[in-house]
Amino acid sequence: MSRLTPLSETTDLRLEAGDKGLPARAAGLTVREFLATAPRLAEFWTPLLALDRAALEHNAATIQRWCDERGLELMPHGKTTMAPALWRLQLDAGANGLTLATPGQVRTARAFGVRSLMLANALVAPDALAWIAAEQDDDAHFEFWSWADSIETVETMERGLAAASVAPARPLAVLVELGAGGGRTGARGLDEAIDIARRIADSPVLRLAGVAGYEGSLGHDRSSVAVAAVRDYLADLLELHDAVRDLADPADGPLVVTAGGSAYLDLVADVFAPGIEADHDVHTTRWVLRSGASLVHDDGFYRGISPIDAELVAAMRGHARVVSHPEPGLALLDGGKRDLPYDEGLPMPLGVAGAPGADLRPLGEASVTAVNDQHAYLRAEAGGTLPVAIGDVVALGLSHPCTAFDKWRWIPVVEHSGSDLVVDLVRTYF
Repeated sequence: MSRLTPLSETTDLRLEAGDKGLPARAAGLTVREFLATAPRLAEFWTPLLALDRAALEHNAATIQRWCDERGLELMPHGKTTMAPALWRLQLDAGANGLTLATPGQVRTARAFGVRSLMLANALVAPDALAWIAAEQDDDAHFEFWSWADSIETVETMERGLAAASVAPARPLAVLVELGAGGGRTGARGLDEAIDIARRIADSPVLRLAGVAGYEGSLGHDRSSVAVAAVRDYLADLLELHDAVRDLADPADGPLVVTAGGSAYLDLVADVFAPGIEADHDVHTTRWVLRSGASLVHDDGFYRGISPIDAELVAAMRGHARVVSHPEPGLALLDGGKRDLPYDEGLPMPLGVAGAPGADLRPLGEASVTAVNDQHAYLRAEAGGTLPVAIGDVVALGLSHPCTAFDKWRWIPVVEHSGSDLVVDLVRTYF
């Protein structure tokens, strides 16, 4: 199993007094020097986000095995964490590459040596187009795909390359993105998507490389309506793949069919299964899942919707300190919107301790009912009291890793859930 080892590019970085959450004594030390002192989580200042190394390693192995068993390649969405150390963890576990959302994120991944990247978005900025073309020309092993959901997108790409006076030695690979009414981006209908595919195939600087889509915006739960909408959409994506197959040049290699966030990956695997089985011996298609949140999982949204929740472990936890106890049933914590995710559910109290990472004692029936920029409202249920004192630290289960990591530059990693030994600092690049 891959170990979470700090990247050499980050272990020699010097920590600063302005790095949120770190102990004051860390300022001026390199990451390597600081970790050599065997820091404990109790030293870190609140509010705080912490990760669990054993859980991360378990989840990386679990989602990779799940994909391998179903004939799916995994290119996890790197925007979830924007943390090269965690990207490496999944690449070492068998992921075929990374998915990203913006050209700047792609550039970050290239800076850390990642050679297989998908931009799950349109690439239309002239400078970014020219940079990608140059990266391809300089590295014969670099694989890159972007998406297009309109003929206008294709023509904008061509104009952008022309404006930059770039004629790529290798045409840029483009996937036709299929959308759905009420969804996000993507061509609205098969006929429109097929026309886009023809236009890409006719381009002198682009090549048709497959089809792509995102089913997650079509549902937000496991209701029969949401599941049916997702299944119908995925079936349409396969129909698009069949329709454009003959437009692509076989000499360019297998086409890509990609879908799959972290909520409906079982439906993706199920709908794709007949195609994967039919393609088993001929290998004309690469079937790619992009699940990004499965590495970290959570105690909220994904715990409630992920089909493999029982196999995953929440690998992130918040810690916030009681700074006010103005009423028997109300305590204010020092962590809020600037520190902890709240868009897919508020933080959930797990217990109370004297310091981050210390043994928890029960908190009773309580919940976080609201968050401000730097405060969380911890309330007892049904008019009860809270067994907390000012200065106590509340451990918090969190929901939605995608909006947790962007709030932190350095995130401490403990050895496992029962340990407060900090064995790594994960650097993010938002």
